[in-house]
Formats: sequence, C-alpha cells, structure tokens
Amino acid sequence: CFVGTKETAFIYAVTSAGLVHSVTRSCSAGNMTECSCDTNLRHGGSASEGWHWGGCSDDIHYGMSFSRKFLDVPVKNITGKSGSGLAAMNLHNNEAGRQAVAKLMSVDCRCHGVSGSCAVKTCWKTMSSFEKIGRFLKDKYENSIQISDRLKKKLRRKEKSQRKIPIGKEDLLYVNKSPNYCVEDQKLGIPGTQGRECNRTSEGPDGCNLLCCGRGYNTHVVRHVERCECKFVWCCYVRCRRCETMTDVHTCK
Repeated sequence: CFVGTKETAFIYAVTSAGLVHSVTRSCSAGNMTECSCDTNLRHGGSASEGWHWGGCSDDIHYGMSFSRKFLDVPVKNITGKSGSGLAAMNLHNNEAGRQAVAKLMSVDCRCHGVSGSCAVKTCWKTMSSFEKIGRFLKDKYENSIQISDRLKKKLRRKEKSQRKIPIGKEDLLYVNKSPNYCVEDQKLGIPGTQGRECNRTSEGPDGCNLLCCGRGYNTHVVRHVERCECKFVWCCYVRCRRCETMTDVHTCK
C-alpha cells in the first residue's frame, strides 16, 4: 500500500508548498482582493547602511495561512485535532512543505544613485523559484525519517537508538516502507520498469542504471524520416527535402 510512504510524504509536502507559492504570487500580482504585498516591512530598513524596504515583498504569511486552512483544517475536522498517527504525519509533511517556501525566501535589491553608484538601495523579500523549492523537498524526501506508527503524544522516530534526535519542522516523515517500484504489481497499480525507455549516458533518475534496477537494457536502432531544409518557392509552395536519421534507443530488460 502507498499510504504513509516516502512518496506520499513528498506529495503532501510539495502540494502544500505549491499552494503557498501560487497564492502568494497571486497576492503580489494583485490578482486577489484578500491580500496584496507584505505591508509589515514598510518604513523599515537601515538608513545608515543605505537601504530601505520598498517594492512589493511577497506576503508569504497570507499564503501559509491559506494553505493551513485549506489543507490542514479538513484533516483535523475528520480525525479530531491530529487524530491518528497517520493524520499527524500528513499534517507534519504539509507544514514541512510550507517551511521550505519560507526558508528559501531571499532579498532582492535595486540600486539608486548617480551613474549606478548604488548610494541607496530599495530591497524587498521574494520567494525562490518553485524549481528550487522542489529540489529542496526532493533532498528532504531522500533523507526522510521513518517514524513509529504508534502515536504517543508526539511523533517519534521508529529507530529506538535515534529517538533522542529531534524531528525538525522541515523533515519529511513516513511510516511504511515503499513497495518495489521496479517490478510490476497489478494489485498495487505498479507498472514496473520493464520496457521503459532510458538514457544510457545519464546518472539521474532517467538513466538506464537506475531505471532498469540493475537488470540491464536492450538497444535497438530507430529510423526517423522527416521533412527538412524547407524553402518557400515563388509562387506559391514550400519545397522540402526528406531527411533520415538513425538513433539508438535503449529500453529496460
């Protein structure tokens, strides 16, 4: 079963982070009547250092609040506060996604002054790209923590020897170990990776070494025929050549 695995932990976190990111961007763009730019930073800064807050800082506080109401409240209403260990874990992973957006906030500045001297700077807070947030959460996924499925007041690590190590807000948590995604399992809806096209030269998740799960791969040559070197001929048609290319395609055994 997929419930409570590392993969579901990542899905909860990235969904929560995506909601924060999307709502906050809409606030800054003026697309929502309930929010706008972050007004808490107005009239601040450091005059002695030659900069002040200005522009439109992303109002992440509203985005996070909206995400909590939209994603967390229904879970609490159904289970009663945090309810079961699984619900508490899902709520934690929701919050981990939000914390990722907050942690990766950065400060952008614009210089003012004669000939770009930067005598004065206007600065504002902005969210990172969602790609960067996704990479951060992917790292948390790969280092996620298995917890006990028995809820005793608070979430705790499954490994007894590590229970004194605190669980961070940004950590992703799971209860159940992931199934084997390499082999087809129709009951679980896992298609396996046999016959999947892979990249022989890649060390990433699309690479044959990882995607084929150590079973190796087959290579076959595929012929592509397409129109190429097209030119407009007066008047009035397009003349093209037929170009033929041969490429190696690798598929998992």
